[in-house]
Amino acid sequence: MIRYGQQDITQDDIEALVDVLHSTNLTQGPRIPAFEDAVKDATGAHHAVAVNSATSALHIACLALDLGPGDWLWTTPNTFVASANCGIYCGAMVDFVDIDPRTYNLSPIALEQKLRSAEKMGRLPKVVVPVHLAGQPCNMEAIHALGQKYGFRIIEDASHAIGGRYKGDPIGNGRYSDITVFSFHPVKIITTGEGGMAVTNDANLATRLGLYRSHGITRDAELMTQPMDGPWYYQQVALGFNYRMTDIQAALGISQMTRLERYVARRHEIAARYKPLLADLPLTLPWQDPDSHSAFHLYVIRLQLEKIAPTTHREVFDALRSQDIMVNLHYIPVHTQPYYRQLGFDWGDFPNAEQYYREAISIPMHPSLKDEEQDMVVNVLRKAMGR
Repeated sequence: MIRYGQQDITQDDIEALVDVLHSTNLTQGPRIPAFEDAVKDATGAHHAVAVNSATSALHIACLALDLGPGDWLWTTPNTFVASANCGIYCGAMVDFVDIDPRTYNLSPIALEQKLRSAEKMGRLPKVVVPVHLAGQPCNMEAIHALGQKYGFRIIEDASHAIGGRYKGDPIGNGRYSDITVFSFHPVKIITTGEGGMAVTNDANLATRLGLYRSHGITRDAELMTQPMDGPWYYQQVALGFNYRMTDIQAALGISQMTRLERYVARRHEIAARYKPLLADLPLTLPWQDPDSHSAFHLYVIRLQLEKIAPTTHREVFDALRSQDIMVNLHYIPVHTQPYYRQLGFDWGDFPNAEQYYREAISIPMHPSLKDEEQDMVVNVLRKAMGR
């Protein structure tokens, strides 16, 4: 079976986990800050807060920015539902901005048009969540400029993008956003099993993220509202959650981070190899913005359906799966999900994202992918398209 994405676990990773299991700290121990330091070193961020998932990181990022009832969060419809759900968790209202047809990311042009209309209606967003789909960063310079003009805060959903770069700088450096969120799910660039992280350059935001991660509890006297009773003392100063990462997960993350650059480089090799192999097929291949260096979490092809008719999107997808090539589709537009349709959204609201959905297939892309497996993917795809 050839999967669209999978983890790479080495003996070093296993030994790192065994070391933790023999230690006295399975959670809330020294591996957490060590992992956070590794991510800070890789991204240039000043602060990092490790949590149990990127969804949790998105949630506490929204809370740290004071998103709440009466506020709006905007994001792209072409993402996993968590990028929108994090606003709902905070009691905010959610809306979407259509995608750029070339990058498949949130379109700054569509964003500016929507902001102009929202300003007239008094419905400007408090938070915008651009998502770096497949590892390619959004046009963050343009989005940041609009944030300065219209007064919204920015959370980069970089769940796909650790190890990538934008305008020569690491994604997560914080130049164009308030907070950046990473995912460490097994199919991502590096893994901690489940896990996520929020990084920021703002010390106050980092403090709030840390509080929300762990029940809103602190042992820091400077954050307490009354004197300490003794060395056992702690105070709950906010309503937080149990979103902590374990030392077991963090140890795996530390080990995986030593191979981050190698993993991203291998993904680029695979992408470079796909390009000529697929060049003569009726496909749209991933376009890469010259300002970006993608982490290439996904390799998304778009079928040129008018050139392969009567063969359908579903038939090509099924043909690949029937040969144990476990392709996927990233993503079903969030606004078409039943929950969001109950909120008033419907098909036709964001046509670029919907057209992408009708044509897209994520084919295998991960560092362990062998050349012969890649050749098999291409040959089955070619046959499925009648070529």
